[in-house]
Amino acid sequence: MKDGGDPDRLRILVADGQGHRLDEILRTVTELGHEIVGQTALGDVAAASASVRPDAAIVIVGEGTERALDLIGSIVTEAACPVIAILDVEDEAFIRDAAKRGIFAYITLGRDASALQSSLDVVLSRFAEYQGLEGAFARRAITERAKGILMERHSIDEKRAFELLRDEARRSNRKIIEVAEAVTMSVNLLPRSQID
Repeated sequence: MKDGGDPDRLRILVADGQGHRLDEILRTVTELGHEIVGQTALGDVAAASASVRPDAAIVIVGEGTERALDLIGSIVTEAACPVIAILDVEDEAFIRDAAKRGIFAYITLGRDASALQSSLDVVLSRFAEYQGLEGAFARRAITERAKGILMERHSIDEKRAFELLRDEARRSNRKIIEVAEAVTMSVNLLPRSQID
């Protein structure tokens, strides 16, 4: 839920490649008390998710082809929100391959409202965990890069490089990650060290 109101009411983008299941899914989402913020074709999910900023996207995949798997992969990679795939396919190998493409949850056939709500709950939780881990790894990578830059430029060890970051963070009343980002962003402006 993005703006005040009911915290359980989600903003949902729905995409359908075939059109035959769209009305059913729209009705189910609405009956669950969520808001449909957009409907789009499968190929337009990334752009639509960036513009309407939904809490989640539901994509209906009606075919069990390699093209459908590629589409799922690109949707998951490019979408600005977690993705639930409703697979109108009972082929277990296809479902396994679809899951490998990075969807956060899937439902086969998707006619059960409670299964859809459960999948929404799971997908939002998994997406939040993923974003948290991704953010932690990114912060650590930036800090490690900044320490490496300081070690090279000042001919110091890793412990001393971290102390420099920490001391500057304290002195400037900023977080260590903010200081590390400043170091990594300005590295091209600094002169190369003269190592003997």
